[in-house]
Amino acid sequence: MPDTSLSLGDLIDMQIRASGPISIATYMGLCLTHPTRGYYRKADPLGAGGDFITAPEISQMFGEMIGAWVADLYVQMGSPRSLTLLELGPGRGTLMADALRVATRVPGFADARALALYETNPDLKAMQAETLRAYDPTFISEPEDISPGPVIVIANEFFDALPVRQFVKRGDKWFERMVGLEGGKRRFGLSPTPYDGALLGPGFADAPEGAVAEISLAARQFAERLGKVIGPRGGVLLALDYGYGRTQPGETLQALARHRFADPLDAPGAADLTAHVDFEALGGALRMAGLTIAPLATQGDYLTSLGITARMEALAAANPARTGALEAAFHRLTHAQEMGVLFKAFCAASPGLSPAGFS
Repeated sequence: MPDTSLSLGDLIDMQIRASGPISIATYMGLCLTHPTRGYYRKADPLGAGGDFITAPEISQMFGEMIGAWVADLYVQMGSPRSLTLLELGPGRGTLMADALRVATRVPGFADARALALYETNPDLKAMQAETLRAYDPTFISEPEDISPGPVIVIANEFFDALPVRQFVKRGDKWFERMVGLEGGKRRFGLSPTPYDGALLGPGFADAPEGAVAEISLAARQFAERLGKVIGPRGGVLLALDYGYGRTQPGETLQALARHRFADPLDAPGAADLTAHVDFEALGGALRMAGLTIAPLATQGDYLTSLGITARMEALAAANPARTGALEAAFHRLTHAQEMGVLFKAFCAASPGLSPAGFS
C-alpha cells in the first residue's frame, strides 16, 4: 500500500534523487494532477476561502454575455436540431448556469443542446452536477467523447493550467530549465545537454543571451485535438484566459495560494500553478484543422461589444441596492487595470461563422 504519510513534495524529491532533475512540465503535471495529492484533487479552490476567483464568480454578467454569444452562433448555424455545448474546466458550473439561462430563451436551443463537461476535480464535478442538474450534463474524460453534430466549446481559464517547458539561451544554444535538488531543497537549474530547438519557432530566432522560451506543448496538443473534433462537425472554440497574442521570449510561470503569489517550488500540490497562454501557438494548432482564427480581443473589449454595459445598467435599475456591487464587478471584469486587458478572448471558428465580439 502507498505510504500516505509522504507529501507530494516528498514523492517529487524521491523521484529526483532516483532519476535526476525533472522538466518544469513534469513538475507542473505532478503538482496539479497527481492522482492522490495533486492540486486539482483538493476541495473547491475557488472563492474567498480558496486560492483564486474567476470571472464567472465575480458576476452573473460574465456568463450571461457568453450565453447571448452562444445563442447568436446557434442561429448562425441554422438552428440545428442537435448541438453539443462543451465546457472545459467548468469550475462550480456558474458560468454555464448563467449562460444557459440566457441561451435557452432562443427558440429551439433548449431542445437542441446537449451539455458536456470536461473536469478532473471530483469535488467540483459534484458541484457542477448539482448546479446544472436541470440541464442533464454529461461528464466526459476526453473531448472526442462528445455526441455527433456541431459543437461550441467554452474554455475559461483552462489553457493557463496546462504544463509548460522552459528553455534558456546560453550563447547560441538553448538549455532546458529543470527542477532539481540542491542542499536538499528544490531549485531551478539547466540541463547540461543543449536542446535541439524542435519546439522553438521563429519567435525566438533573435532572442538575446539569457532569454527564456516558454512553450506549452500540452496546450498545443490539446488545441490540435479540439481542432480535429470541431473541424469535421462545424463549430467554435472560445477561450478566455490571460496571455499574449504573439509568441515571444519571456517566463510567466506562477503559483497562487490564498489569493497571494507563492514560490512555485514550495509545497507542491498546495498552490495553483499557471502560465500565460501563447494564443498565437493555439491559433496555429487550430488553423491546421481548417478553422478561422478571429483577431485576438481583450476581455474588456469582448464583453463591452456584447453589451455588458447595458446589462449592468439594467440590473442596477432593477436592484438599486446592488448598484455599487454591480459597478464594482463591471469594473473588475472590463477595466484595463483589472481583468480587462490582461485577460484575452480568443476564438477559432468554422469558415462561414461570424462570432460576435471580434472585429
